[in-house]
Amino acid sequence: MKVNQATHPVGMMCRLLQVSRSGFYAWRDRPMCARKREDLGLTGKIAAIHRFSRETYGSPMVHAELADEHGIHIGRKRVARLMRTAGLKGATLRKFVITTERGAQASEVADLVERRFYAERPNRLWVADATYIPTWSGFLYLAIVLDVFSRKIVGWAMETHLRTELMLAAIDMAITMRKPKEVIHHSDHGCQYTSYAFGKRCQEAGIMPSMGTVGDAYDNAVAESFFATLEREVLNRRRFKSQAEAKMAIFDWLEGWYNPHRRHSALGRRSPVNYERLALAREVA
Repeated sequence: MKVNQATHPVGMMCRLLQVSRSGFYAWRDRPMCARKREDLGLTGKIAAIHRFSRETYGSPMVHAELADEHGIHIGRKRVARLMRTAGLKGATLRKFVITTERGAQASEVADLVERRFYAERPNRLWVADATYIPTWSGFLYLAIVLDVFSRKIVGWAMETHLRTELMLAAIDMAITMRKPKEVIHHSDHGCQYTSYAFGKRCQEAGIMPSMGTVGDAYDNAVAESFFATLEREVLNRRRFKSQAEAKMAIFDWLEGWYNPHRRHSALGRRSPVNYERLALAREVA
């Protein structure tokens, strides 16, 4: 009634809804209770966090952001309720497509991980994979190298092809940025990873290659989980007119959001960069 009183007479709405005119005015003029005022303030902060997350955070991540960055400690169910009321939702998941194919003459590489995706320190275990990004002007391919310790993307490359050079560019970036000494590089049996050129690069850098079982998605689950996040937060939410536009968007998401800011449930709801920073501080202490 309050919303529509500018266009409809109050008396008519009261008769239709079978409420008294005096009751309506008493309700309208009643001061807002403290709880509702607090909810309004919280909703504003929640909406700001949701915008900061590029409209991807659900209630668990918003709840963590409220506690860590704003010092506001409230129940997660209350956050979820306020988000529902405000029409705020996290990004939803859609299955992505795996692009690597096993080479006909692929050499046998041992599985040094055996689904134990855990590392006590950075640069002990990397996982790698590639996926495609559809654009109106053709596919763009993204190859990544992810540090399992912090879920940080330490190497990545994008090209219009899926040749071995793409994976070499990604691992070269990881080697340059991280300077590893005894790191395991785990991937699937894609022909790019089993190629002579890729094996030689790993040997030169002192990297130990590892590959899971052929055709088993769980043997590279961490990399696939990352691509699912990329699908949910970027690829499902927009369509790219060109490969250049897609490159800019993926770069911005990777380096401007995912590594420095995006909270991860496996990291105690910290971002990869902050998780590594905290681990380093503990070592120094």
